[in-house]
Amino acid sequence: MKILFLGDVVGRPGRRILKDALPRLVRSLEPDMVIANGENAAAGNGLTEETAREIYSAGVDVITMGNHTWDKKEIFDFIDTDPHLIRPANYPPGTPGKGWTIYESRAGKPRIAVINLMGRVFLNAIECPFRMADILVEEARKQTPIIIVDFHAEATSEKIAMGWHLDGRVSAVVGTHTHVQTADERILPLGTAYITDAGMTGPRDSILGIKPDIIVRKFLTQMPARFEVAEGIAQINGVLIQTDDQTGLATEICKINQLSI
Repeated sequence: MKILFLGDVVGRPGRRILKDALPRLVRSLEPDMVIANGENAAAGNGLTEETAREIYSAGVDVITMGNHTWDKKEIFDFIDTDPHLIRPANYPPGTPGKGWTIYESRAGKPRIAVINLMGRVFLNAIECPFRMADILVEEARKQTPIIIVDFHAEATSEKIAMGWHLDGRVSAVVGTHTHVQTADERILPLGTAYITDAGMTGPRDSILGIKPDIIVRKFLTQMPARFEVAEGIAQINGVLIQTDDQTGLATEICKINQLSI
């Protein structure tokens, strides 16, 4: 199986490059499914139903989220009814939405489980992602050996720890949230593909997707600022993961890094 995982989609530039570049990537790479983190897709923070539709129409099969899940209140209107939208599973019980899903791939191909978790270091203190991972991986393995985990976390150490914690039990642990693609993609000893951060699908000439002058001024003055998504050339970051259909373990992980033309 081939799974294409795209880093955090940021604002209109991210949605635009998805529309323009993703169909070409799908034709050339021939993935069995496409996952994208969409928590920054609507004006840089959160997700609306309209922006979710744009992401799906570009060719994404499953949208994952993170700490900006609730920034657009409109999400409460559709998160419970969208079968392909998931938010971090370690939010407390009773939180709207769901934290994992099973994607029905093409005929004759195994199903693919996608689990969304969020870290706790430098982020909100929610349920333990490691213990929740144990619960959900056990449940997912009853249905499929192919399991992709989006671990939306700030600290590199926490992400790496999750990779080792799940090594041999899932197909891949892909980090999101920092918007900077890391150079540590590898297959861990027991067969799990890992990368600390898949990167960002959004404006290249920016600071994590935001206009540079706004962020620089904020650092200089320490004053609050209204963030605005940068414009111009966009990039699409992610990873292509290949797995063994029988074991679910990874056989290859390759970074994706392209610019809009």
